[in-house]
Amino acid sequence: MTKLAVQDYPLAETRPEAIRGKRGMALPDITLAAVLAGEVTMVDLQITPRSLQDQAEIAADAGRAALALNFGRAAELVDVPQEVIMSTYELLRPGRAKSRQELYDRATVFRDQYAAPQIAEFITEAADIYEKRGLFTYRF
Repeated sequence: MTKLAVQDYPLAETRPEAIRGKRGMALPDITLAAVLAGEVTMVDLQITPRSLQDQAEIAADAGRAALALNFGRAAELVDVPQEVIMSTYELLRPGRAKSRQELYDRATVFRDQYAAPQIAEFITEAADIYEKRGLFTYRF
């Protein structure tokens, strides 16, 4: 696919054939008839890293760098188990992690096990800020 730009938004209307589910089914193929025939599964309706990266490209082209970064991070999280995401969320709450190293270790998990370097960088930055602000002390 060629590089996407603002004029490609929304993809479902401008390039529906480019949107594909995890099994590869294109958006135009997801019809009521296909659902009734049992040809469409929940997997076909799940978002993919590619779809999120496409949204990141459009956001970047629109000059929305922070939104593009967030779409890129989201793309990294698509295949991460929900338990890992939720335990990381809990760990990132102020006072939950006991040390910077605990967050660094979690960043390593994202980098090495889930190929999520942007998420790992986000966690590492949080660890450094928490250290500076004294947020490793249990508060609640």
